[in-house]
Amino acid sequence: MKLSGDLQAFQARIGHTFAAPELLSRAVTHASMSSANRDDNQRLEFLGDRVLGLVMAEALLALDPTATEGQLAPRFNALVRKETCADVAREIDLGKVLKLGRSEMISGGRRKLALLGDGIEAVIAAVYLDAGFDAAKEMVLRLWGSRVATVEEDARDAKTALQEWAQARKLNPPKYITTDRSGPDHAPVFTITARLDNGAEASATAPSKRAAEQAAAATLMAQLETT
Repeated sequence: MKLSGDLQAFQARIGHTFAAPELLSRAVTHASMSSANRDDNQRLEFLGDRVLGLVMAEALLALDPTATEGQLAPRFNALVRKETCADVAREIDLGKVLKLGRSEMISGGRRKLALLGDGIEAVIAAVYLDAGFDAAKEMVLRLWGSRVATVEEDARDAKTALQEWAQARKLNPPKYITTDRSGPDHAPVFTITARLDNGAEASATAPSKRAAEQAAAATLMAQLETT
């Protein structure tokens, strides 16, 4: 199988040349493009998630031999969560080579967090099947780069931190309220307000509800820490 020019360039970006190029072609094929003659990347995404998890678990254990399970778990979650995977996917321009059906194309699928996150996991699985665990591990660690060494700074997401702050003061969990939604359907923008029982609140705007909630929680935590 001969890869397109875009996929050949993508190989260079991830630093792996496929012996079985059909694996890469399947890894970038979304379910919206699957057919009887074309497999999608869902099974690869399932496998890639597990390969990524093993790579990161090994890396974290090697990085901090004295860390407890309680310390390692939030670091691990920060490295493998969908937002991190999508960030890596954007850095290597994975969206450009995704094979999407018309509906996904129209709705901005090349920029969607979930599609990008699933896609990078499928690519990891494709490299694993093509060349083995060591090749997949080398690629993952190179693409994740400094994130592994600096993960402690991002180990607790803002929503978790805000909930723990509320629980410690015997307050109910924070509420997240959508106060505005703007932009076209393929590129919506959400404004979310994070609110506590004691009346404290903060708002933030982002391209997804999840990102807006995290940003609102981070803003509210910053306010609480200065009062």
